[in-house]
Amino acid sequence: MNDEHNLHEEAEILREETALEAPELQANDRQSELETELADAQQRVLYAQAETQNVRRRLEQEKQSVSAYAVTGFARDMLSVKDNLDRALAAIPEALRGDETMKGLVTGLEATGRELDTVFQRNGIVPIEAMGAPLDPNKHQAMVEIPSAEAEPGTIVQEMQGGYMIKDRLLRPALVGVAKAP
Repeated sequence: MNDEHNLHEEAEILREETALEAPELQANDRQSELETELADAQQRVLYAQAETQNVRRRLEQEKQSVSAYAVTGFARDMLSVKDNLDRALAAIPEALRGDETMKGLVTGLEATGRELDTVFQRNGIVPIEAMGAPLDPNKHQAMVEIPSAEAEPGTIVQEMQGGYMIKDRLLRPALVGVAKAP
């Protein structure tokens, strides 16, 4: 057994010495190292390309979102203009609406209101339906509860200020009065 062990050790020593003296074996080891490094580098390049593509995709989505909602601040400001125009039109008494001297003014104010509505629609700004609908806290802001025998509790029975959406986002909630049991 001891002889067998010694033979095995001698064979290992001989193998190591031969490997040191054989440059073709060393070249083969170096080639393996280089192939491993190349595979690692290729993997890193693939990961970098994937990350670049993900960043590009995120930037494109962000760009689309920014352009879709770029008018939000301006639209909020224009809503107060629309509110004032609607109040002005509602305040004109019927007697003045029929008066020939005021007819041009009334017609001009109504045309301005229609044009403003058209511009809003063209930019994805639409009014929120509120009257008769159940209260939706994502679109409506309850300002007061109103006792009502006709309407189901939680139903909107009064609209104090119209709400608006811009595409799929809330621009301004509708300020409403909600029915409650009498």
